[in-house]
Amino acid sequence: MEKIQYRMVAANGINMNVAEQGEGPVILLCHGFPETSYSWRHQMGPLAAAGFRAVAPDMRGYGKSDSPGAVELFSVEHLAADMVGLLNALDAKDAVIVGNDWGATVAWHAALRYPSRFRGLIALGVPMMPRAPAPPTQLFPHTEDLELYALYFQDEGRAEKEFETSVNETLVKILYAASGEAGPREQGDGTPNPFGMVNRKDGLLASLPLPSKLPSWLTQDDIDVFTLAFEESGFRGGLNYYRNLDRNWALEASYSDAVVTVPSLYLVGERDTGLSIPGMKEIIASMSAKVPCLRGTRVIPDCGHWLPQERPDVVSQVILDFAKELGDGAA
Repeated sequence: MEKIQYRMVAANGINMNVAEQGEGPVILLCHGFPETSYSWRHQMGPLAAAGFRAVAPDMRGYGKSDSPGAVELFSVEHLAADMVGLLNALDAKDAVIVGNDWGATVAWHAALRYPSRFRGLIALGVPMMPRAPAPPTQLFPHTEDLELYALYFQDEGRAEKEFETSVNETLVKILYAASGEAGPREQGDGTPNPFGMVNRKDGLLASLPLPSKLPSWLTQDDIDVFTLAFEESGFRGGLNYYRNLDRNWALEASYSDAVVTVPSLYLVGERDTGLSIPGMKEIIASMSAKVPCLRGTRVIPDCGHWLPQERPDVVSQVILDFAKELGDGAA
């Protein structure tokens, strides 16, 4: 079987670096922060071998894909339209869309806006959220000394300067801290372990441990690939996704009552950092109100936030089973 092929594709007004493998119905794989298309390296081969065309782009602002200058060009509307533009460029009528972290948010909103282009959806980590009662940055927790990481990311240049001082160390710290190997997300008394609160003076990375060795699911070659990608692109593109949270909230007003109508599946790691966010478990439990065709929620034991990398075989099999259930005709 041929290996993963990379090429630049013009889609939705930008150039996207796209990894492809296989022939057949398209399965579109959307990565999160801080990742690239390489985070789907374990899924590409099995999907191709099963008769699907696996497509994993470097999302807007990541890797070798274009990173527009204006912050507002990273709204969820642009990101969702990128996925449709990519399908158009590939001459693909539709796709099963799979997303992790920010990629899950993009997948939800792509299917919400363009249901005819997505025959199914699998979201990892991030559930479909109801519209918040106020702009998100007004709701995020903060004190005189601490603020949620998404608030810390709002000021242009601040997090970039911290993260780009040592790209390798930044990636190791973030990937480890949000993984299942960093430990349970609840303390012995059931209260959440603190994660995601940033000391305004010290920054995000100071509170994150630097592991003595890489987690079992991440090799030195893997971290070298990610490091090279972010040394070339910087972190600005990925951080701009967070800088559009309030803009996305405003844009959602016109379709706040809309629901995701395509068949969907939700997976989350038992040790996903997001589960420690107040109210998150309740949102997941009530998600069928926003996703009436939700076919189930699966919690993956002892796993953290990076499901495609931490539990590659599980994720690959879930994608294959789900895609085949949709009756796409793959072998």
